[in-house]
Amino acid sequence: QVQLVESGGGLVQPGGSLRLSCAASGSIFRINAMGWYRQAPGNQRELVAAFTTGGSTDVADSVKGRFTISRDNVKNTVYLQMNNLKPEDTAVYYCNARKNGLTYWGKGTLVTVSS
Repeated sequence: QVQLVESGGGLVQPGGSLRLSCAASGSIFRINAMGWYRQAPGNQRELVAAFTTGGSTDVADSVKGRFTISRDNVKNTVYLQMNNLKPEDTAVYYCNARKNGLTYWGKGTLVTVSS
């Protein structure tokens, strides 16, 4: 079992920044992939940015140049730095991890971009 806990969401004005954190615990050895998804009201959950099985990163076109994914292997934590936020970035952001064919999700953290 892998447990994922997100933090760092909140209300921010357009053009502002936030940094999300996802701390992994439990059976974290050999997690294959880890990253961030988001789901806005009425929309399907979509990939934001993730470290892939091969060690590279996938980043959604809609956030390229604004969002950066990073990780701290000592702290077992993945971060999402979000800059120049737009109202359309408003969503619940979920941490995701995959291991041995299983997918794990955090409970999500709400990001609201509004003036």
